[in-house]
Amino acid sequence: MKSVEKLIAEAREEITGHSPTEALRRAEQENALLVDIRDVRELQRDGVVAGAHHAPRGMLEFWVDPGSPYHKPIFAEDREFIFY
Repeated sequence: MKSVEKLIAEAREEITGHSPTEALRRAEQENALLVDIRDVRELQRDGVVAGAHHAPRGMLEFWVDPGSPYHKPIFAEDREFIFY
């Protein structure tokens, strides 16, 4: 079994981090989709980013996987997804 540190290191090799300013620029100018993975209570308490798509963290893998009965078509689009 891989350690948490190993899994995190492998994940970091596959993702690109963006500053909030860069993420917003990419969403506005490059058709990237901002995906808010916070709990609905956090959205209600703290507000939302205009134009962002909400995907609860607990459902994310199910919504993204095209083989899942819970798959959401928005995640099959050919675009960059910026999760926050």
